[in-house]
Amino acid sequence: MREALSRVEDPEIHRPITEIGMVKDITVGEGGVVDVGIYLTVAGCPMRDRITRDVKAAVEALPGVSDVRVELDVMSDEQRSELRRTLRGDSAEPRIPFAEPGSLTRVYCVASGKGGVGKSSVTVNLAAALAARGLSVGVVDADIYGHSVPRMLGASGKPTKVESMIMPPQAHGVKVISIGMFTPGNSPVVWRGPMLHRALQQFLADVFWGDLDILLLDLPPGTGDIAISVAQLIPNAEILVVTTPQQAAAEVAERAGAIAMQTRQRIAGVVENMSWLELPDGQRMELFGSGGGQLVADSLSRSAGAEVPLLGQVPLDQRLRENGDAGTPLVLAEPTAPAAQVLLDVAKRLSVRARGLAGQMLSVTPVRRSNPAERSTG
Repeated sequence: MREALSRVEDPEIHRPITEIGMVKDITVGEGGVVDVGIYLTVAGCPMRDRITRDVKAAVEALPGVSDVRVELDVMSDEQRSELRRTLRGDSAEPRIPFAEPGSLTRVYCVASGKGGVGKSSVTVNLAAALAARGLSVGVVDADIYGHSVPRMLGASGKPTKVESMIMPPQAHGVKVISIGMFTPGNSPVVWRGPMLHRALQQFLADVFWGDLDILLLDLPPGTGDIAISVAQLIPNAEILVVTTPQQAAAEVAERAGAIAMQTRQRIAGVVENMSWLELPDGQRMELFGSGGGQLVADSLSRSAGAEVPLLGQVPLDQRLRENGDAGTPLVLAEPTAPAAQVLLDVAKRLSVRARGLAGQMLSVTPVRRSNPAERSTG
């Protein structure tokens, strides 16, 4: 029975419940009736029903079991402390795992020079597309003042706090955290720079993200406090610039990408949004002009001294907005839509890049040769 329960994972932590101390006891009664006691991490755990279903299904599948009764209990403070140590180690101070030298997580900061270019739409659709490809994906809604990711991703759940750790809710296989999950209703956030920095630091360090393949940060527009904080907290993060074809928007987006030169961050590429409107007769109407995305990519390539690709041009599509309002990204709701096809292709281009090995110790021993004649000619 414990072996069967070892295949049941906690939906938030993604570790077997037997491994993290959630199995309280197992009692086998007459007639094959099994009572299983399960510890929840906190009272009112939002995943209690799913955990109960998974436990019942795992034990009922065993031969000789006629019925399974699951009794839920709550971990004590000591048990939660032990759980935190199991997941995070003995370090008292929270660390940002993505800034560690051995981190294999690719971090992409989705940036724009100005608001209204569809940066959040691009972020949530890329996140959903990457998760659909089987990757472990997280999203930080770093736009503290203009947070919109939870609605657009359909993340209606609330974070769960275990000791000093925050378990992020999930939607469409994507873990997500946003200041909007901590503010009542639609209340505005009125904070100065240091508070913004601290909030972003908590999102990165206090949230238990697990082993992510890709982390996306939806940055606020411009080159303000958050952009500088990201460069300080996650110096290995890469910038993904979103712009529209309009020349004025492209010039501003160029500045957002150019900050990477000062912070020594890599620019992953440029995504041009609202590129054109396809008319019923098949013609394209370029409502916001043309060439802005390529202009930004070319300019940043010259500044960086390396190619910055134009990853895709996303056409205007009413369904992109409608599905964002409904909380189901277009790439999942209508993957054959032209806009979805472009976003899926951008996600594919980002996902095929190998997880980084920068900073890791390699098991290579240098060989010192004193005699030049001993050098290999191979």
